[in-house]
Amino acid sequence: MKNPATNGPGPRGAAAVAGITRDESTRDRVARSILTNGPSSAAVLAERLELTPAAVRRHLDHLLGEGLVESREERVYGPRGRGRPAKVFALTDTGRHAFHQAYDDLAATALQFIAEAGGDEAVAEFARRRVAEVEDRYRELLDAAPEGRRAEVLAQALSADGYAASTQQAGAGAQLCQHHCPVAHVAEQFPQLCEAETEVFARLLGKHVQRLATIAHGDGVCTTHIPGVQPVSPQSDGESARTAR
Repeated sequence: MKNPATNGPGPRGAAAVAGITRDESTRDRVARSILTNGPSSAAVLAERLELTPAAVRRHLDHLLGEGLVESREERVYGPRGRGRPAKVFALTDTGRHAFHQAYDDLAATALQFIAEAGGDEAVAEFARRRVAEVEDRYRELLDAAPEGRRAEVLAQALSADGYAASTQQAGAGAQLCQHHCPVAHVAEQFPQLCEAETEVFARLLGKHVQRLATIAHGDGVCTTHIPGVQPVSPQSDGESARTAR
């Protein structure tokens, strides 16, 4: 486990993410909401965190100045409506790096307490609740996609949330490859996090998927096999099947 005191970014960036003063604690909530829920607009963040839009924009401006978040147009899957896409804010690599270092120890300690108080099933229930919101967000996207493109749409949604995902052909099916895992250090100790995510993939795709490899267990890529699916378009950045062990 990395020590945020020795491995984090500069003091201003670390403070903006970890939070020291009351003002920075609210800023931390904004950053954590983006990390947990994926790229979000200022309006959505304000509603989610029960803050005023002006307060959210003030914190976003600070995070943008620190290089911890970036703004971009919202990705639209399916027919695009009229008007310009909404602007959303996503954590940068620097932001995720700082945030993970600051909270890995805290998350692992909290899960250890849950395990000691309620056992493995309590940890599993926590993991299922953690991914429930993600499942709800992805459900609309996948339900609107043709069956043959659902794996590809899932990979696109995961990429938008920072998982750098791709799909590739693998025999009579496909492989979903996640090249980044924001919770890898914690999942190394608590595999229930990976198991809950795999269950969500199965429900979203309507297939019995199989997790072949995980970053948390030392593999280079989180690889999930999806039977009976052929990716519509080849992915140039995907890892080959030989990475799945």
